[in-house]
Amino acid sequence: MATLSINIDHIATLREARGGLEPDPVTAAHLAELAGASGIVCHLREDRRHINDRDVRLLRETVKTTLNLEMAATDEIIAIALDTLPDIVTLVPEKREERTTEGGLDVVHHQHYLAGVIEGFHKRDIRVSMFVEPNPELIELCASIGADVVELHTGAYANAQSREGERELLRCVREAAQTAVALGMEAHAGHGLNYLNAAPVCAISQISDVSIGHAVIARAVFTGLDSAVREMLQIIRTA
Repeated sequence: MATLSINIDHIATLREARGGLEPDPVTAAHLAELAGASGIVCHLREDRRHINDRDVRLLRETVKTTLNLEMAATDEIIAIALDTLPDIVTLVPEKREERTTEGGLDVVHHQHYLAGVIEGFHKRDIRVSMFVEPNPELIELCASIGADVVELHTGAYANAQSREGERELLRCVREAAQTAVALGMEAHAGHGLNYLNAAPVCAISQISDVSIGHAVIARAVFTGLDSAVREMLQIIRTA
């Protein structure tokens, strides 16, 4: 059964809307863990639009499960990650103008640089995940440069306009996950997953973790974070 990692970025987004101290993403992480989440995800962006440096350090001190730091592979953010030592980093593309991460990492054109980044993290016993499109060739490339995990971008699946398109895109996710596991990596999935579309992805036996943020935080506005996390966990267990 897949585990559930909760992305708390949108708690910080709400905080930054008023520039104050509430709501606190560190408290949200604690509540998500108490509700059964197996990991906490946060994205330290270069523009610090939501999660900030202090959040990352406090999360490292308080998260009891797995802390996954999403990040662009830039010198500044790499240095912060090497200093705070999250359990795993997920390398993602990053553009200032995007609302959220759009598309997977361009491993093909940056493979030599990324190989060096991965080696540096491994020297500090930090596992590395690559956020990529569900393409078996990309998965093979990630394995060749030393990645421990691939997080399969499920955005296209989540935004499918037809049942037929959804089934085809789910097949792509399944084949990519199978390729990853066959090559000795873990297969995770994330982006756009919600209470209506997560079950088919979680039913793929090779997917060992799903990362969900916006849908859970949006549900928590009405039900509370504890209930929102537990409801998603029930969907995963049923799948």
